[in-house]
Amino acid sequence: MSRSSRFLLVAALISAATHAHATTTLITTGNGPHKAAAYPHSAYRTTPVESPAQSGEPGAVASPPTPQEAGPQGLTINLRRLDDLEFIEPILFQISMQAGSDLRLSVVGGRTQLGEFSIGSNEHLSGDILVVKGSADIYGQLDGNLVTVDGNIIIHPGAFISGSVLAYNGQVHDLGGEITGEIRTLSSLVQPLTMPVPKAQPVSPVVATLQKAAGLAGVFLSLAVLGFGIVLFARPNLEIVSDTISHSFGRSFIVGLLGQILVLPTFGMIVVGLVLSVAGILLLPFAVIVYALLMILATVGGYLAVAHAMGETYIRRRMAAGLTVSSPNSYRYLLVGLMGLSALWAAWVIFGWVPFAGDVIKGIAVLVTWLLGTAGFGAALLSRGGLREGFAGRILPPEALTDEYLWATPQFGVPAASRPPTRPTPPPA
Repeated sequence: MSRSSRFLLVAALISAATHAHATTTLITTGNGPHKAAAYPHSAYRTTPVESPAQSGEPGAVASPPTPQEAGPQGLTINLRRLDDLEFIEPILFQISMQAGSDLRLSVVGGRTQLGEFSIGSNEHLSGDILVVKGSADIYGQLDGNLVTVDGNIIIHPGAFISGSVLAYNGQVHDLGGEITGEIRTLSSLVQPLTMPVPKAQPVSPVVATLQKAAGLAGVFLSLAVLGFGIVLFARPNLEIVSDTISHSFGRSFIVGLLGQILVLPTFGMIVVGLVLSVAGILLLPFAVIVYALLMILATVGGYLAVAHAMGETYIRRRMAAGLTVSSPNSYRYLLVGLMGLSALWAAWVIFGWVPFAGDVIKGIAVLVTWLLGTAGFGAALLSRGGLREGFAGRILPPEALTDEYLWATPQFGVPAASRPPTRPTPPPA
């Protein structure tokens, strides 16, 4: 053997001896003192148990091998020595942060359990056990170490564990059993999710379209029922608000926009004014309820008035063109107007699954709905809920604004009536 070969051999032996000495200073027996270092992910607590010495020869034991990918089995971990926290803690932290459905582990000389685990009073198991995302109830005997991740360890009376136990993100409850090793707990500073978050299943375009269609139909029917109720009990008010929209749309929109901005300040002024007096404090709850109801009524009623105005304009233009329309009344106006307002939303229901076009159609539908709703809200404010006719364009006497007066002449099945002259006829020259 050459001198260089001898020199390399001596250097390797010295390095191995130094490494064995360093390892011996870090690893101690189960009942001896424990030397720990600061770990970035957790805080630990060691509780020695006065019991017979842990099985195995005390002394220097080499650190277990680092975890490695085990092909289809996933991560391989060795639980023979739990006092080497510098090795075991990063692995347990990695296991704790993984989802339960994607977890694949294998324990050298032992087994892995996902979920709750227990050993019966008549059972005797051998080997190390790792319990992930579940607690371990021990009634019988276990020859090996026991580790839980995100779970507790409960040692019941009569249980015997010839090894150490470690609870990561959990607690160890010794109710009277016997443990020959040590009891350790580790708490991660980053608490993982105890249950994996389920992934939302993608919905097919057909199902999504049917769901949107059902929602649109529900809204349409609700508005139709409310509108028919208003026509039945407050038709004059609805017609005045509708005429205000038809004759003063721009003014109605501006007033509605200002009204939306001043809703909260007005509410605050009302509350402050009532709080300043004893009687006002008693009336404050009723005032809040009345104010909220008035705002809701103005918003919904204004939107229904917009639908009424749209339907009335459409039907009257058809009649002016000489087309036959059966029973033109406020119910029909409202229903036709709601169908027109729902047209854009129906287009979104049909084409909403298209990646870009669906978003564009939805944006247009939202914008148009807001514009018309703002105008209806402003018309309700201008007309004082249908009590003021100043902005409704009702210059002619009320009897001249009946449906019969505004019908096109001749109308099939309806006798024509002589209309009142708008101005006196000048005498012949």
